[in-house]
Amino acid sequence: MSLSVTLAVLLAALLHASWNAMIKGGRDVLLETALIVAGAGIVMLPLLALVPLPAPASWPFLFASLVSHVAYYALMVSAYRSGDLSLVYPLMRGAAPLLTAVFGVLWLAETPATTGWIGIALISCGVAALAARGLDHAPSRAAIGFALSNAVVIAAYTVIDGTGARRSGNPWSYIAWLFVLDAIPFTLWMLATRRQQYLTALANAPARTLAGGGLSASAYAISVWAMTQAPVALVASLRETSVLFAALIGARMLKEKLGARRWLAAAAIVAGAVFLKVG
Repeated sequence: MSLSVTLAVLLAALLHASWNAMIKGGRDVLLETALIVAGAGIVMLPLLALVPLPAPASWPFLFASLVSHVAYYALMVSAYRSGDLSLVYPLMRGAAPLLTAVFGVLWLAETPATTGWIGIALISCGVAALAARGLDHAPSRAAIGFALSNAVVIAAYTVIDGTGARRSGNPWSYIAWLFVLDAIPFTLWMLATRRQQYLTALANAPARTLAGGGLSASAYAISVWAMTQAPVALVASLRETSVLFAALIGARMLKEKLGARRWLAAAAIVAGAVFLKVG
């Protein structure tokens, strides 16, 4: 992985942690998520006029990605309703590289080197430490379940989008269409279930909607582009250094407790991501 791609993915990690903090810091997690999804679609809409249609070979992956993203947002909302950002986010993002590495072996024939397997072991230990912390009370158990389920979804759509972008002929075409189409089902669902609240929130917070959508779109666009420049497993693992940014944001901005176990767990996950990158 080149230095430019590495730096770009690290920027994507920071952007991703930032928009997740916006969701967790809002009063209504579902509404905040819906606004950011809509904002990402709006931000990407003008790009459709500048890029060609994705190649037909990528269309099945685009459809599969849309389905998986709906599941991702639903699980993310449930997880954030149940637990702290500094607990839920590391579980979702920290477990995903482990699963992505497995999917990469099975689907992309990308087998990690020895250092890669060391990284997988570190990530597994970090995730286990975070899970052990949350077993003390029921809300944390629910949060862990939602977060780990979402880790499976994240790993799945990472491989799907990495493959789809490579087959699209132009990764930016795939990215633009993905975000624009992604906004449609969530928006229709919100209009059907919470029309007045949703429209009022859009009208009252256009800047926040576009800012959150821009962060979300930029973070994932960089990651998908990077997956056309380097192995998917390496990009996915490096992207999950966002757990460190999320832990810091959760502690400093959202006033969440960040004890020694969480610091050690987050450090293990980050170290594992670094080993995966080296691998």
